[in-house]
Amino acid sequence: MTEKSRVGVIRDINGPIVTIELPGARSGELVKIGELGLFGEVIILRGSRALVQTYESTDGLRPGEPARGLGWPLSVELGPGLLGGIFDGVQRPLERIAAQSGDYIRRGISIAALDRAREWDFTPNPDLELGAPISAGLVLGTVPETPTITHRILVPPGVEGELEEIAPAGAYDIESVIARVRDRRGVSHRLRLYHRWPVRHARPYARRDDGVVPLITGQRVIDTFFPQIKGGKGAVPGPFGAGKTVVQQQIARWSNADIVVYVGCGERGNELVDVLETFPQLDDPYSGRKLMERTLLVANTSNMPVVAREASVYVGLSMAEYYRDMGYDVVMLADSTSRWAEALREVSGRLGQMPVEEGYPAYLASRLAAVYERAGRVETFGAGSGSVTLIGAVSPPGGDFSEPVTSHTKEIIETFWALSKELADARHYPSIDWVTSFSGHVKTAAEWWHKEIDPDWLKRRTDALALLARDAELSRIVNLVGPEALSDAQRWELEGAALIKEAVLQQSALDPVDTFCSPAKQYALLDLAITLYKRGAALIELGVPVTELQDLPLLARLRRLKSLYSSEQIEQIRAFRHDIDQAMEAIRIEYTKQNALDTQ
Repeated sequence: MTEKSRVGVIRDINGPIVTIELPGARSGELVKIGELGLFGEVIILRGSRALVQTYESTDGLRPGEPARGLGWPLSVELGPGLLGGIFDGVQRPLERIAAQSGDYIRRGISIAALDRAREWDFTPNPDLELGAPISAGLVLGTVPETPTITHRILVPPGVEGELEEIAPAGAYDIESVIARVRDRRGVSHRLRLYHRWPVRHARPYARRDDGVVPLITGQRVIDTFFPQIKGGKGAVPGPFGAGKTVVQQQIARWSNADIVVYVGCGERGNELVDVLETFPQLDDPYSGRKLMERTLLVANTSNMPVVAREASVYVGLSMAEYYRDMGYDVVMLADSTSRWAEALREVSGRLGQMPVEEGYPAYLASRLAAVYERAGRVETFGAGSGSVTLIGAVSPPGGDFSEPVTSHTKEIIETFWALSKELADARHYPSIDWVTSFSGHVKTAAEWWHKEIDPDWLKRRTDALALLARDAELSRIVNLVGPEALSDAQRWELEGAALIKEAVLQQSALDPVDTFCSPAKQYALLDLAITLYKRGAALIELGVPVTELQDLPLLARLRRLKSLYSSEQIEQIRAFRHDIDQAMEAIRIEYTKQNALDTQ
């Protein structure tokens, strides 16, 4: 088909949905609309006409203007230069756009995601020889993308044959041909440092594995109580002001993943500006270098075109899968999937599709499932194991967890960190509700904690959750009849639960000492809290009044330990057990003496 036959015309405009007459249009094809060349994607074919969802505002667009098919689907460029980048919802580099068009993205502007002028030091794979069999996923060579991340140049999916040529070590731009592969039909494929990939298709892998290692985030309520594994699927639902964005930013900053992909999908501009300004200044706690050397950001704020908001999640996923295929562990944070679902709802309404729950399309659940299914730990074709951990924020209106996006997400994911407005109002952060949250990875995480930290981790966690559950029951009684109706043992249970909440669960992201908590420190604090509670419970059984225990300075000191000692000062934290033993033994001896005197 000639280029001339691929040019059509605009017939109708309905917000972001444009009807065009385009010969030979294909579903999913990328098109340019109007004199400005607005980007769009064919979503429905009706004979010779196609419905296009546009990724830019259609203000001023008129019927009769041209529409041109590009011949390929919405795709991302995958190659060296992604890390440290800030992209919009269709992978346009925002920093270079700002240099050309100022503070506002000029409609129709088209800038490649990867810098064509920059050269990279390519080192070929020493194990490859001319004539060697080549298949998708094989490592052709490496490029030092950042001082901390080695970029493995992979054979793109769909290419196999025998190696005809491979470039020697040297500096190349991403358009340079670094290898030639001849397939079975005799066709020669030229391979470059980058390739394109359609964002709506999951990248292939050899096989899927079960996750075996927890994702350490440095947040006690997550790692200790509701752990996530590398390659898992998680959600952070919560109402406005409950702290979803801060939780995700803490995970992005402190998690032990190799690569971080942060997708701001439809969130308020001021929140994303804070991310864009803060992240480049942050230091990586694992390498001591800048965090952006292993991070890439996708920014699509609520005032950007709604259709690009829907595409941004797929763009982020495709880049995350690319680094997974290199054998890296990637964590992707989507903030928020509710705004992504709202984009589906708006497009569905424009298309006249039958709405179901709260106006969302009937395919909402299947689309959500398809997105989360792209997470997982896999065996790659040529770079060992890699994983994508997907954590999505959910913003239910009014904090109603029964609304469609939250309820469908809850059925799909394995880890559910439910944020509570009541906890947030009480300044308890992270405001993750230990009653409604859950994790399906406790058994897997327990094996790691048993081996790496302490064999009693699971028992201590179970004791703490049981005490917190008991606290919820007793608190209802106190609210009805007051604390006087409780026995001393029950009042000590409330005190023990309060100790766990304040000494373990609460964690300030702004505290320079406690913003990150290592697994060893997490267990040490939990162990001390449970030990103090159990020693006190034993004394109450002997008859010691609960008021005597509640007045102990020991309780306040334990609450402050998390901010007094860093993750490197574990021995100082563990030494506090000696203070507990001394104080409790002194009370026991004094009470025994007093009982003996009273008996005489």
